[in-house]
Amino acid sequence: MELSEPNLSSNEITDSDLNEVEIGNVLELELFDDSHNSLKSNVTVEDVVKALSSQTRRLILRQIQNSKEGMDVSNIASSLNMTEANISAQIKKLHEAGLIFCKYCSGNHGVRKISNIKFSQIIINL
Repeated sequence: MELSEPNLSSNEITDSDLNEVEIGNVLELELFDDSHNSLKSNVTVEDVVKALSSQTRRLILRQIQNSKEGMDVSNIASSLNMTEANISAQIKKLHEAGLIFCKYCSGNHGVRKISNIKFSQIIINL
């Protein structure tokens, strides 16, 4: 890349360079399990990035990731000092993004929704 203006550093792109950039390339998303095996999924980069844009959802993922058997909404809410309603809404978004899976089991007061991490590693290749 040739610098046409004196104030540009070597890593800045000028308008004339935009013609050389390939537009429309798809970002790749690689998902891995605990054994570092690549997994196939319908999860999109946009879904993952949107889900991870919330600090609360990242905290929830970390809590679930640190548990061996998964966690229910009550335990997550208690450990993060947040309401169950808020945690439930965030869990729904993480589930819709394909980052967690949920199963149901009996609890003391009805059915408990247990959330587990779906992937141990997510890599976005630009």
